[in-house]
Amino acid sequence: MSPFFVMSLLFGLTFGQTSSLCAPSEYTIHVEKQECAYCLAINTTICAGFCMTRDSNGKKLLLKSALSQNVCTYKEMLYQTVLIPGCPHHTIPYYSYPVALSCKCGKCNTDYSDCVRERLRTNYCTKPQKLCNM
Repeated sequence: MSPFFVMSLLFGLTFGQTSSLCAPSEYTIHVEKQECAYCLAINTTICAGFCMTRDSNGKKLLLKSALSQNVCTYKEMLYQTVLIPGCPHHTIPYYSYPVALSCKCGKCNTDYSDCVRERLRTNYCTKPQKLCNM
């Protein structure tokens, strides 16, 4: 291997995250409960964007720690709670959701993130809609 290739590889492994485009993005969540009369449209921020990953084609030459598959995930977040309108008294009318304050490229933490994207799930209301701006 040429010295230029080795230096390029080391530089890419060290500074690859600086070229990532992971940041808080505006997003609308639609929330409804079967018992409640309305659907609530919540404007919030989520982490979204591109994170540099390392190609596994060179896996024979690199350590396993150098072969990461990073995702855009929360660095800092807070939870906010809203009241879903039109719920009967016997129903808990509250919904809590995360608000991204800052994001990072890293491993997906299943304690607070949905790491798998479901293709069949839709994000729309089936009931009359109320808008909630937080």
